[in-house]
Amino acid sequence: MKTLTMRVDDSIYQIIKAAADGQKRNISNFIEFATLQYLTSVQYVDNSEMNEILNDKELVENLQEGLKNLKNEEYSIV
Repeated sequence: MKTLTMRVDDSIYQIIKAAADGQKRNISNFIEFATLQYLTSVQYVDNSEMNEILNDKELVENLQEGLKNLKNEEYSIV
């Protein structure tokens, strides 16, 4: 287990504290919970969304082309 020290504005602290109290969690546990909720909802897609992506032939072709260009260093940063 790691210890994390962070600074937040007083108004943000009050929001976090109210949310933690509302879920009957301590602040540390709430921040851990909220962070995991955010990361898993933003970083991953559910099966139905993935099927929608994979069934979009044009999107899949564009992604494959982009990956090929990346591997061949055929890109520019704008």
